Amino acid sequence: MKKLTNRLTLLAILFAFAFGFQSCEQKQKEETKEVEKEIIIESEKPEYFLLRPEVEKAYGYSHAVKIGNDIKISGAVSMDNEGNPTAVGDIEQQMKNCYADLEKILKHFGCTFDDVVKEDIFTTDMAQMLEKSAYRAEIYKNGFPTGSWLEVKGLALPEFMIEIELEVHKSE
Repeated sequence: MKKLTNRLTLLAILFAFAFGFQSCEQKQKEETKEVEKEIIIESEKPEYFLLRPEVEKAYGYSHAVKIGNDIKISGAVSMDNEGNPTAVGDIEQQMKNCYADLEKILKHFGCTFDDVVKEDIFTTDMAQMLEKSAYRAEIYKNGFPTGSWLEVKGLALPEFMIEIELEVHKSE
């Protein structure tokens, strides 16, 4: 009888120990999940970038927003720092000015045109755009991103002939 009582006591102690260990392990897993959740939420907090703060505030937009590893870049147009159109009537120079601004934004986030996954181009003159589009090969040396080219009736100001917006994925 004493042997049976000792065995039952030992068995009860083992169950209590196993339950206590499992409870600690479960609590540790929950704490780990909470920390992982905090890290994910922190990395998904939007980071806004203004290339020309006064112009962008006046028109009510941010030039770029980064969330996690993804960056959305608003359409770049050919303008000076005060928001005045530049290279009026010259679609090729307007295109080059757009890419120059886009490159500044990419550099701010530690990216290059190699990180661009989508490029949408809006133009008021598709025929001229197609004639001058070879310039893009100087920008995208390692392959072109996905995207669309659309001819539109007009852009924000009548002098703008082209607008280029990008989506970027920054690898870690």
